[in-house]
Amino acid sequence: QVQLVESGGGSAQPGESLRLSCSVSGWAVSACSMAWFRQVLGKEREAIAAIDAVGNTRYSDSVKGRITISKDNSKNEVYLEIINLTSDDTGKYYCAAAPTRSWVRLLDISFYEEWGQGTQVTVSS
Repeated sequence: QVQLVESGGGSAQPGESLRLSCSVSGWAVSACSMAWFRQVLGKEREAIAAIDAVGNTRYSDSVKGRITISKDNSKNEVYLEIINLTSDDTGKYYCAAAPTRSWVRLLDISFYEEWGQGTQVTVSS
C-alpha cells in the first residue's frame, strides 16, 4: 500500500520562507516521478514542481525562481521550499507520485497515481 504524508504547512507572513515535506511509503522515490500540486479554494489543482527518478526537475512558470523541489532517496522523502511567500501562495499543497518516468508529463495531473491528503499553507500579514 502506497502512502504519501505531507507536513510543514501552516501560517506564514509575506516574505517568509516555508519548507514542505512529503514522506513516502510503499514506493521508492528513487524510482518514481514526484510532484507538488497546489489547490486554491474554488480553483483546479495545479502542478507547481516535479522531480523525476534521477533528479531532473520541472517548475510551473508561475512559481519559477521562488520554489525548489528536492528529494532524499535515503529518507524516501520529497521537499518543496518556497521563498518570498506572497498571498498568492495560499492554498492546499499536495504531494503526488507516479511509478514511471516521463519528462513530458511531469507537470500533468493525470500522470500521477498516488496522492497525499495535503497540507494547508496560509500567507497573510
